[in-house]
Amino acid sequence: MVTKSRQLGLGGIAVITGILWALSSSAVRAEDWPNWRGPDHNGISRETGWDANKLKKGPLFLWRKQIGTGFASVAVSEGRVYAMGNAAKQGDKSEKEQKDTLWCLNAKTGEEMWKHTYPCLLEPKSHEGGPSATPTVEAGRVYIVSKQGHVFCLDAKSGAVVWQKHLTNDYGVKPHEWGFSCSPIIVDDLIVLNAGTYGLALRKQDGGLAWVNEKGASGYSSAVPYEQQGKKCVAVLGNKEVYGVVAATGQVLWKQPWKTMYDENIPDAIIAGDKLFMSSGLGTGAALFQIQKEKLVPIWSHKEMQNWLSTSILWQDHIYGVDTKDGALKCLDFQTGAVKWAHEGLGVGSVALAGGRLIALSDKGKLMIAPASPAGYVELAACQVLEGKCWTVPVLADGRIYVRNADGELACIDAIQ
Repeated sequence: MVTKSRQLGLGGIAVITGILWALSSSAVRAEDWPNWRGPDHNGISRETGWDANKLKKGPLFLWRKQIGTGFASVAVSEGRVYAMGNAAKQGDKSEKEQKDTLWCLNAKTGEEMWKHTYPCLLEPKSHEGGPSATPTVEAGRVYIVSKQGHVFCLDAKSGAVVWQKHLTNDYGVKPHEWGFSCSPIIVDDLIVLNAGTYGLALRKQDGGLAWVNEKGASGYSSAVPYEQQGKKCVAVLGNKEVYGVVAATGQVLWKQPWKTMYDENIPDAIIAGDKLFMSSGLGTGAALFQIQKEKLVPIWSHKEMQNWLSTSILWQDHIYGVDTKDGALKCLDFQTGAVKWAHEGLGVGSVALAGGRLIALSDKGKLMIAPASPAGYVELAACQVLEGKCWTVPVLADGRIYVRNADGELACIDAIQ
């Protein structure tokens, strides 16, 4: 059993002290968070200019905003926050109120700069419903995907619609049971989506179809860019397999069976060099593979990390993630899978990383900050920031931490150094 906070190696305190000293002496650096899992698609911010101590006495809210039901995370770009929600609530029978809204908010004040609303069913199946895909901001445009398959490209400053498509109506792609949840991933001139059996790509200029690999149900993850044999590729966790695809052409390079109960393939792949890590919940577990030309070769696997809804973080050869089997934040050795430590209390929570520190959010809205170290879990700060169900990963940008709950409360918390 995992204790409240089980640590391996008490001598690690000295290591953690060194990490904290290094962080305190680092130059202030802030950066945007323009898409799902950040600019490097790995859940890690390079930002160091933020202060965890501001959370010790409780959160200082810079602003709060009701954005509507949903689970989509936020994108932050050029002083603007892009967030998604649905106007309806569980139990609403009228389709009239079932509309998604993309909000563009002032990052400092939360003031609405513009919004784009369109009809979309809430679809609360075993959860509150609403959008799950995070907006992507790139080159002055913002791209969004709805649960039902709407794809919009809008001007990031004005909100004007540049083009719109529908994955099912326009391209015949079959939706999964809980709809589409893939965030748009930009690779050169294409938007790569986890739609269809083995992926789909649209031209970002006009939304035209570049390629699609069969039209069956997809998984719920987002594509992860990587390079193989000198080509830009993406790894995608589909409905029953994880696979690699050449981004420009859709050529499938390899496939690896990966099945989760109820086909709930949700977390993204994690790639480092020629290694690929996968983890899923509901009894599936975790595994590390080596990427070869036409296949994945297993290295290790076990059930000590079961990411159900959120993806883990790879940092300095260690994996940090929430094992929903026991609700613990865990640290694993990337190369061997050995568990280094576990800290209970996150439930179906999530974790991000910035400046060498973990930013974890429990499913009940408790925010926790700790150094990312295999030596042990040492809490720097913790406070209650939200009520209700919190399945969405927190985001740090420009010293502000953004958190949301399923009911649609979006909060901006001061961590500015």
